Amino acid sequence: MKRLPSYNGTLRSHFLNVPKCIYTCSGILIFGKRIKSLVFSTDVAIIKNINTDAVIAVYPFTPQSQIAKAIIEIADVPVFVGVGGGVTSGHRSVLLAIEAEHLGAYGVVVNAPIAGDVITRIKETVDIPVIATIASAQQDVAERIAAGADILNVAVAADTPAVVSDIRSHYPDIPIIATGGPTDDTIRATIAAGANAITYTPPTNGELFAEKMRAYRKNGFGRNSIDGATSQRH
Repeated sequence: MKRLPSYNGTLRSHFLNVPKCIYTCSGILIFGKRIKSLVFSTDVAIIKNINTDAVIAVYPFTPQSQIAKAIIEIADVPVFVGVGGGVTSGHRSVLLAIEAEHLGAYGVVVNAPIAGDVITRIKETVDIPVIATIASAQQDVAERIAAGADILNVAVAADTPAVVSDIRSHYPDIPIIATGGPTDDTIRATIAAGANAITYTPPTNGELFAEKMRAYRKNGFGRNSIDGATSQRH
C-alpha cells in the first residue's frame, strides 16, 4: 500500500473527521467530483471544520435562499440544498431550485411528501441533480424515479439498510445516498445493502463545546487563566 502524506497544521489539527469506513463505498460522480461522504448540517462552523466530501443542507423550516447562500459561500465542498416538498412545495420549490442552481449548489434535495409533478418541473428547469428523499419503506420509489429524480436519499432510521437493499434489488443502477447510522457497523451494513454514498450526522456545536470545556477544566485551564489575568492587571 502506498503511503499517503498528510498535513494538518497546529490550529486546524482538531478538525472533525467522518468515519473512515464510509470510504469503502463506491461514491457518486457528480460534475467530475467523486462524493462518498456528506455531512448533514447547516452549522457553518461545523461545515468549515469537517473533512467531508459534500454537504447536505436540509432543515425543518421553509427553505430560504439566504441560508443556502451562506452555506454555499462558507463550504469548501459541494453543497446539496433542500428546496422543500412538505409545507413548501409547488411553484415555490421550483423557484428555490432555480435560485439554488444560480448560487452554485451541486444539487437540490426534495422532501418525501413532494408531488411527482413538482419533481418533473424542477428537473425540466435546472441542470443539477434532483435528489428525492425516501423516508418510509412504503414510499413509492418507482414514482419518484419516473418523475425524474436523479438520486435517492434514503433516510428511514434503523430500517435504512433494509430499504436500501430493497431499492437496489429493483433498481441496480440508481445512485443512492443513505444515512449511515450511529456506528461503524451500521455504516458498513448500509454500504453492503447498496448505498453509494453515506450521510453523516456530526456532533452538535454544543456537544463539541461541552467536551472542550471538560478538557479545559480537567487540565486546570480555568484556574491558570484567572491567575494569569490577575497577574497581568498588577
